[in-house]
Amino acid sequence: MGGDEWRHTGPYQQDLTVAFRQVQEATLARDDHGFAGRSIEELWRDPKWQEYIFTGGTSTVLDFPLMIDATDTDDGPFMRPLTDAEVRAWAPQGRPTHEEWDDALDSYWLAFPGRAQGNCTVLYHDGRPEQIGYWGVTAD
Repeated sequence: MGGDEWRHTGPYQQDLTVAFRQVQEATLARDDHGFAGRSIEELWRDPKWQEYIFTGGTSTVLDFPLMIDATDTDDGPFMRPLTDAEVRAWAPQGRPTHEEWDDALDSYWLAFPGRAQGNCTVLYHDGRPEQIGYWGVTAD
């Protein structure tokens, strides 16, 4: 079985790690996947959660315990923001819109990461940051 590709957006925050945690909390509040009453940190310390993620996953930001630096090359399961050069490879102006991001993923100008990995980037509207696009591949 191969990993499933997924994508979604969350609200913009200047600190991408803070934004990531907030979107994780909101995602968990909508669906706890049968692991009620636990924080993200608690879930990732639970071997049952880890098995759940690595044998199927949620196809959301919940599949990652933390965000790493854009230049970090560690394999997953981590969320990693794109570097400026990576963004400019598919959005030359460096300020991609939601539509450009969707089109880049659909046309493979922007690749999905490997299994058990995620990426994110800021998305702009009228030249101002508005959302963060998250995309990844489940571990299964």
